[in-house]
Amino acid sequence: MGKLIFDREQIEQAADRIVERTMGMDLTWDWPCGVAYYGIAAAFEATGKQKYMDLLKERVDELIDLGLPVFTVNTCAMGHVLLSLYETTSEKMYLEILEKKVDYLENKALRFGEHVLQHTVSADNDFPEQCWADTLFMAAFFLLRAGVQLKRPELVDDGLKQWYWHIQYLQDKENGLWYHGYSHITKDNMSGFYWGRANGWAAYTMSQVARILPECYLYPEYLEIAGSLSEQLSALKYYQTEQGLWRTLLDDAESYEEVSASAAIAAAFLASKNPLYFKYINPAIEGILANVTRDGRVRNVSAGTAVMQDRDGYRGISRKWIQGWGQGMTLAFFAELLTVF
Repeated sequence: MGKLIFDREQIEQAADRIVERTMGMDLTWDWPCGVAYYGIAAAFEATGKQKYMDLLKERVDELIDLGLPVFTVNTCAMGHVLLSLYETTSEKMYLEILEKKVDYLENKALRFGEHVLQHTVSADNDFPEQCWADTLFMAAFFLLRAGVQLKRPELVDDGLKQWYWHIQYLQDKENGLWYHGYSHITKDNMSGFYWGRANGWAAYTMSQVARILPECYLYPEYLEIAGSLSEQLSALKYYQTEQGLWRTLLDDAESYEEVSASAAIAAAFLASKNPLYFKYINPAIEGILANVTRDGRVRNVSAGTAVMQDRDGYRGISRKWIQGWGQGMTLAFFAELLTVF
Protein backbone atom coordinates (compact mmCIF):
# COMPACT_ATOMS: atom_id res chain seq x y z
CA MET A 1 0.00 0.00 0.00
CA GLY A 2 3.02 2.27 -0.27
CA LYS A 3 2.04 3.69 -3.65
CA LEU A 4 -0.97 4.72 -5.66
CA ILE A 5 -2.42 1.97 -7.81
CA PHE A 6 -4.33 3.04 -10.91
CA ASP A 7 -4.35 2.68 -14.68
CA ARG A 8 -3.91 6.10 -16.28
CA GLU A 9 -5.55 4.99 -19.52
CA GLN A 10 -8.57 3.68 -17.61
CA ILE A 11 -8.95 6.99 -15.76
CA GLU A 12 -8.69 9.01 -18.99
CA GLN A 13 -11.24 6.81 -20.72
CA ALA A 14 -13.64 7.17 -17.80
CA ALA A 15 -13.15 10.95 -17.89
CA ASP A 16 -13.92 10.94 -21.63
CA ARG A 17 -17.18 9.13 -21.02
CA ILE A 18 -18.17 11.47 -18.20
CA VAL A 19 -17.42 14.58 -20.26
CA GLU A 20 -19.47 13.28 -23.19
CA ARG A 21 -22.43 12.36 -20.96
CA THR A 22 -22.23 15.67 -19.09
CA MET A 23 -22.35 17.69 -22.29
CA GLY A 24 -25.49 15.76 -23.20
CA MET A 25 -27.22 17.14 -20.11
CA ASP A 26 -29.38 20.24 -20.53
CA LEU A 27 -27.69 22.23 -17.78
CA THR A 28 -28.48 25.92 -17.47
CA TRP A 29 -26.66 28.78 -15.70
CA ASP A 30 -26.68 27.57 -12.09
CA TRP A 31 -24.59 25.62 -9.64
CA PRO A 32 -25.09 22.13 -11.16
CA CYS A 33 -23.70 23.51 -14.41
CA GLY A 34 -20.98 25.43 -12.56
CA VAL A 35 -19.64 22.36 -10.77
CA ALA A 36 -19.99 20.13 -13.84
CA TYR A 37 -18.12 22.55 -16.09
CA TYR A 38 -15.48 23.16 -13.43
CA GLY A 39 -14.78 19.44 -13.58
CA ILE A 40 -14.53 19.43 -17.37
CA ALA A 41 -12.13 22.39 -17.26
CA ALA A 42 -10.04 20.53 -14.66
CA ALA A 43 -9.99 17.49 -16.95
CA PHE A 44 -8.79 19.73 -19.78
CA GLU A 45 -5.94 21.04 -17.65
CA ALA A 46 -4.97 17.51 -16.60
CA THR A 47 -5.11 15.89 -20.02
CA GLY A 48 -4.57 18.73 -22.49
CA LYS A 49 -7.53 17.49 -24.56
CA GLN A 50 -8.61 20.60 -26.44
CA LYS A 51 -11.97 19.08 -27.31
CA TYR A 52 -13.02 19.52 -23.68
CA MET A 53 -12.46 23.26 -23.78
CA ASP A 54 -14.02 23.53 -27.24
CA LEU A 55 -17.18 21.85 -25.94
CA LEU A 56 -17.29 24.20 -22.95
CA LYS A 57 -16.82 27.30 -25.08
CA GLU A 58 -19.58 26.32 -27.48
CA ARG A 59 -22.06 25.62 -24.68
CA VAL A 60 -21.19 28.60 -22.48
CA ASP A 61 -21.42 30.95 -25.46
CA GLU A 62 -24.87 29.54 -26.17
CA LEU A 63 -25.96 30.10 -22.57
CA ILE A 64 -24.66 33.67 -22.66
CA ASP A 65 -26.66 34.34 -25.84
CA LEU A 66 -29.79 33.06 -24.10
CA GLY A 67 -29.28 35.55 -21.25
CA LEU A 68 -27.95 35.35 -17.73
CA PRO A 69 -30.12 34.77 -14.66
CA VAL A 70 -30.28 36.86 -11.50
CA PHE A 71 -27.05 36.28 -9.61
CA THR A 72 -26.97 34.32 -6.37
CA VAL A 73 -24.18 32.60 -4.48
CA ASN A 74 -25.09 29.40 -6.30
CA THR A 75 -25.13 30.91 -9.80
CA CYS A 76 -21.68 32.36 -9.17
CA ALA A 77 -20.36 28.80 -9.45
CA MET A 78 -20.36 29.42 -13.20
CA GLY A 79 -17.52 31.87 -12.56
CA HIS A 80 -15.14 28.92 -12.49
CA VAL A 81 -15.64 27.98 -16.13
CA LEU A 82 -15.54 31.67 -17.12
CA LEU A 83 -12.11 31.96 -15.49
CA SER A 84 -10.91 28.95 -17.47
CA LEU A 85 -12.36 30.26 -20.72
CA TYR A 86 -10.89 33.71 -20.21
CA GLU A 87 -7.50 32.22 -19.39
CA THR A 88 -7.48 30.13 -22.58
CA THR A 89 -9.11 32.58 -25.01
CA SER A 90 -8.57 36.10 -23.57
CA GLU A 91 -12.03 37.03 -24.88
CA LYS A 92 -13.34 40.15 -23.14
CA MET A 93 -16.90 38.82 -23.05
CA TYR A 94 -15.90 36.36 -20.32
CA LEU A 95 -14.06 39.04 -18.36
CA GLU A 96 -17.09 41.33 -18.45
CA ILE A 97 -19.32 38.65 -16.94
CA LEU A 98 -16.65 37.76 -14.40
CA GLU A 99 -16.55 41.38 -13.28
CA LYS A 100 -20.34 41.37 -12.88
CA LYS A 101 -20.18 38.27 -10.72
CA VAL A 102 -17.44 39.78 -8.60
CA ASP A 103 -19.41 43.00 -8.23
CA TYR A 104 -22.44 41.00 -7.09
CA LEU A 105 -20.48 39.07 -4.47
CA GLU A 106 -18.54 42.08 -3.21
CA ASN A 107 -21.27 44.72 -3.22
CA LYS A 108 -24.73 43.18 -3.48
CA ALA A 109 -24.78 39.68 -1.99
CA LEU A 110 -26.38 39.26 1.44
CA ARG A 111 -23.91 39.09 4.32
CA PHE A 112 -24.03 38.84 8.09
CA GLY A 113 -21.71 39.10 11.07
CA GLU A 114 -18.09 39.62 10.05
CA HIS A 115 -19.01 40.15 6.39
CA VAL A 116 -19.80 36.45 5.92
CA LEU A 117 -21.63 35.51 2.73
CA GLN A 118 -25.14 34.21 3.33
CA HIS A 119 -25.91 31.21 1.20
CA THR A 120 -28.42 32.16 -1.49
CA VAL A 121 -30.12 30.01 -4.10
CA SER A 122 -32.65 32.50 -5.50
CA ALA A 123 -33.45 36.22 -5.54
CA ASP A 124 -35.39 35.71 -2.30
CA ASN A 125 -33.94 35.71 1.20
CA ASP A 126 -34.38 31.94 1.46
CA PHE A 127 -32.05 31.23 4.37
CA PRO A 128 -31.66 34.38 6.52
CA GLU A 129 -28.19 34.73 8.08
CA GLN A 130 -27.22 31.14 7.32
CA CYS A 131 -23.83 30.01 6.04
CA TRP A 132 -23.49 26.66 4.31
CA ALA A 133 -20.35 24.75 3.36
CA ASP A 134 -21.60 24.88 -0.26
CA THR A 135 -20.68 28.59 -0.39
CA LEU A 136 -17.00 27.69 -0.18
CA PHE A 137 -17.08 26.13 -3.64
CA MET A 138 -19.60 28.45 -5.27
CA ALA A 139 -18.17 31.76 -4.00
CA ALA A 140 -15.05 31.68 -1.79
CA PHE A 141 -13.10 29.41 -4.14
CA PHE A 142 -14.22 31.51 -7.10
CA LEU A 143 -13.16 34.77 -5.38
CA LEU A 144 -9.72 33.33 -4.65
CA ARG A 145 -9.23 32.12 -8.21
CA ALA A 146 -10.48 35.42 -9.63
CA GLY A 147 -8.30 37.44 -7.29
CA VAL A 148 -5.16 35.58 -8.32
CA GLN A 149 -5.94 35.40 -12.04
CA LEU A 150 -7.15 39.00 -12.36
CA LYS A 151 -4.53 40.35 -9.94
CA ARG A 152 -7.07 41.76 -7.50
CA PRO A 153 -5.76 41.21 -3.95
CA GLU A 154 -8.98 42.41 -2.32
CA LEU A 155 -10.77 39.39 -3.81
CA VAL A 156 -8.10 37.07 -2.45
CA ASP A 157 -8.54 38.62 0.99
CA ASP A 158 -12.32 38.25 0.87
CA GLY A 159 -12.12 34.64 -0.29
CA LEU A 160 -9.72 33.73 2.49
CA LYS A 161 -11.92 35.45 5.07
CA GLN A 162 -14.89 33.40 3.89
CA TRP A 163 -12.97 30.20 4.62
CA TYR A 164 -11.86 31.58 7.97
CA TRP A 165 -15.39 32.32 9.16
CA HIS A 166 -16.92 29.19 7.70
CA ILE A 167 -14.32 27.20 9.63
CA GLN A 168 -15.32 28.96 12.86
CA TYR A 169 -19.01 28.34 12.26
CA LEU A 170 -19.08 24.90 10.64
CA GLN A 171 -16.16 22.77 11.81
CA ASP A 172 -16.64 20.69 14.93
CA LYS A 173 -13.51 21.46 16.93
CA GLU A 174 -13.81 18.23 18.88
CA ASN A 175 -13.63 15.81 15.96
CA GLY A 176 -12.61 17.87 12.89
CA LEU A 177 -15.74 17.08 10.84
CA TRP A 178 -17.92 19.76 9.28
CA TYR A 179 -21.57 20.52 9.83
CA HIS A 180 -23.75 21.38 6.84
CA GLY A 181 -24.88 24.83 7.97
CA TYR A 182 -24.96 27.47 10.67
CA SER A 183 -27.65 29.98 11.67
CA HIS A 184 -26.38 33.30 12.94
CA ILE A 185 -29.88 33.99 14.26
CA THR A 186 -30.13 30.94 16.51
CA LYS A 187 -26.34 30.67 16.96
CA ASP A 188 -26.25 26.95 16.25
CA ASN A 189 -25.70 24.37 13.50
CA MET A 190 -29.45 23.82 13.14
CA SER A 191 -30.09 20.06 12.87
CA GLY A 192 -26.36 19.47 13.41
CA PHE A 193 -25.44 16.64 11.02
CA TYR A 194 -22.10 15.85 9.43
CA TRP A 195 -23.32 15.85 5.84
CA GLY A 196 -20.95 14.13 3.43
CA ARG A 197 -21.04 16.65 0.59
CA ALA A 198 -20.57 19.57 3.00
CA ASN A 199 -17.35 17.90 4.12
CA GLY A 200 -16.47 17.40 0.46
CA TRP A 201 -16.99 21.08 -0.39
CA ALA A 202 -14.84 22.10 2.57
CA ALA A 203 -12.05 19.57 2.09
CA TYR A 204 -11.73 19.99 -1.66
CA THR A 205 -11.71 23.77 -1.73
CA MET A 206 -9.30 24.07 1.21
CA SER A 207 -6.97 21.57 -0.48
CA GLN A 208 -6.70 23.84 -3.54
CA VAL A 209 -5.72 27.06 -1.77
CA ALA A 210 -1.98 26.36 -1.54
CA ARG A 211 -1.88 25.38 -5.21
CA ILE A 212 -3.63 28.54 -6.37
CA LEU A 213 -2.30 31.22 -4.03
CA PRO A 214 1.36 32.24 -4.44
CA GLU A 215 3.20 32.53 -1.11
CA CYS A 216 0.08 31.33 0.68
CA TYR A 217 2.07 30.99 3.92
CA LEU A 218 2.19 34.80 4.17
CA TYR A 219 -1.57 34.98 4.78
CA PRO A 220 -2.71 34.34 8.37
CA GLU A 221 -6.06 33.00 7.13
CA TYR A 222 -4.24 30.35 5.11
CA LEU A 223 -2.68 28.97 8.27
CA GLU A 224 -6.20 28.55 9.65
CA ILE A 225 -7.23 26.78 6.45
CA ALA A 226 -4.23 24.45 6.54
CA GLY A 227 -4.88 23.55 10.17
CA SER A 228 -8.57 22.99 9.55
CA LEU A 229 -7.92 20.74 6.56
CA SER A 230 -5.31 18.70 8.42
CA GLU A 231 -7.72 17.95 11.25
CA GLN A 232 -10.58 17.24 8.88
CA LEU A 233 -8.63 14.75 6.76
CA SER A 234 -7.30 13.05 9.89
CA ALA A 235 -10.91 12.52 10.94
CA LEU A 236 -12.40 11.61 7.55
CA LYS A 237 -10.19 8.58 7.05
CA TYR A 238 -12.04 6.78 9.84
CA TYR A 239 -15.37 7.13 8.05
CA GLN A 240 -14.37 5.53 4.75
CA THR A 241 -16.49 2.46 3.96
CA GLU A 242 -15.27 -0.95 2.81
CA GLN A 243 -16.15 0.13 -0.74
CA GLY A 244 -13.73 3.07 -0.51
CA LEU A 245 -16.49 5.68 -0.27
CA TRP A 246 -18.06 8.04 2.28
CA ARG A 247 -21.69 8.16 3.35
CA THR A 248 -24.16 10.98 2.87
CA LEU A 249 -24.15 11.24 6.68
CA LEU A 250 -20.59 10.41 7.57
CA ASP A 251 -21.23 8.85 10.97
CA ASP A 252 -24.49 7.08 10.13
CA ALA A 253 -24.01 3.46 9.09
CA GLU A 254 -27.59 3.33 7.79
CA SER A 255 -27.16 6.20 5.33
CA TYR A 256 -26.09 5.44 1.77
CA GLU A 257 -22.67 5.88 0.21
CA GLU A 258 -22.59 9.09 -1.82
CA VAL A 259 -20.21 9.58 -4.74
CA SER A 260 -20.00 13.38 -5.13
CA ALA A 261 -18.87 13.68 -1.50
CA SER A 262 -16.52 10.72 -1.92
CA ALA A 263 -14.89 12.21 -5.03
CA ALA A 264 -14.37 15.60 -3.37
CA ILE A 265 -12.95 14.05 -0.20
CA ALA A 266 -10.67 11.67 -2.11
CA ALA A 267 -9.41 14.58 -4.24
CA ALA A 268 -8.53 16.47 -1.06
CA PHE A 269 -6.58 13.47 0.23
CA LEU A 270 -4.71 13.42 -3.09
CA ALA A 271 -3.97 17.15 -3.05
CA SER A 272 -2.46 16.87 0.44
CA LYS A 273 0.38 14.80 -1.12
CA ASN A 274 0.66 12.83 2.11
CA PRO A 275 1.81 9.26 1.35
CA LEU A 276 0.08 8.06 4.52
CA TYR A 277 -3.18 8.63 2.67
CA PHE A 278 -2.41 6.32 -0.27
CA LYS A 279 -4.11 3.44 1.56
CA TYR A 280 -7.34 5.47 1.59
CA ILE A 281 -7.03 6.86 -1.92
CA ASN A 282 -6.54 3.47 -3.59
CA PRO A 283 -9.88 2.01 -2.48
CA ALA A 284 -11.53 5.36 -3.29
CA ILE A 285 -10.29 5.04 -6.88
CA GLU A 286 -11.91 1.62 -7.16
CA GLY A 287 -15.11 2.70 -5.43
CA ILE A 288 -15.59 5.77 -7.60
CA LEU A 289 -14.75 3.98 -10.87
CA ALA A 290 -17.33 1.33 -9.95
CA ASN A 291 -19.95 4.09 -10.00
CA VAL A 292 -19.14 5.36 -13.50
CA THR A 293 -21.37 3.68 -16.05
CA ARG A 294 -20.41 2.73 -19.59
CA ASP A 295 -22.20 5.81 -20.91
CA GLY A 296 -20.45 8.17 -18.47
CA ARG A 297 -23.14 8.63 -15.83
CA VAL A 298 -21.87 8.93 -12.26
CA ARG A 299 -24.19 6.89 -10.06
CA ASN A 300 -25.26 7.29 -6.42
CA VAL A 301 -25.11 11.07 -6.27
CA SER A 302 -27.61 12.70 -3.93
CA ALA A 303 -29.93 15.40 -5.23
CA GLY A 304 -29.71 19.03 -4.13
CA THR A 305 -29.93 19.11 -0.36
CA ALA A 306 -30.95 21.88 2.01
CA VAL A 307 -30.03 21.73 5.70
CA MET A 308 -32.52 19.00 6.54
CA GLN A 309 -34.47 18.88 9.78
CA ASP A 310 -33.60 15.34 10.81
CA ARG A 311 -31.57 12.25 9.99
CA ASP A 312 -34.30 10.73 7.82
CA GLY A 313 -34.38 13.92 5.78
CA TYR A 314 -30.81 13.31 4.66
CA ARG A 315 -31.24 9.56 4.29
CA GLY A 316 -34.26 10.07 2.06
CA ILE A 317 -32.67 12.40 -0.51
CA SER A 318 -32.89 10.72 -3.93
CA ARG A 319 -29.73 9.37 -5.54
CA LYS A 320 -31.46 7.95 -8.59
CA TRP A 321 -30.73 10.65 -11.16
CA ILE A 322 -27.65 12.02 -12.90
CA GLN A 323 -26.44 15.27 -11.27
CA GLY A 324 -24.05 17.91 -12.57
CA TRP A 325 -22.13 18.08 -9.30
CA GLY A 326 -21.55 14.33 -9.32
CA GLN A 327 -20.18 14.49 -12.85
CA GLY A 328 -18.03 17.53 -12.04
CA MET A 329 -16.51 16.36 -8.76
CA THR A 330 -15.69 12.94 -10.19
CA LEU A 331 -13.86 14.68 -13.04
CA ALA A 332 -12.09 16.89 -10.49
CA PHE A 333 -10.93 13.77 -8.63
CA PHE A 334 -9.69 12.13 -11.83
CA ALA A 335 -7.93 15.36 -12.81
CA GLU A 336 -6.23 15.44 -9.42
CA LEU A 337 -5.11 11.87 -9.88
CA LEU A 338 -3.69 12.55 -13.34
CA THR A 339 -2.01 15.80 -12.26
CA VAL A 340 -0.58 15.23 -8.79
CA PHE A 341 0.96 11.82 -9.34
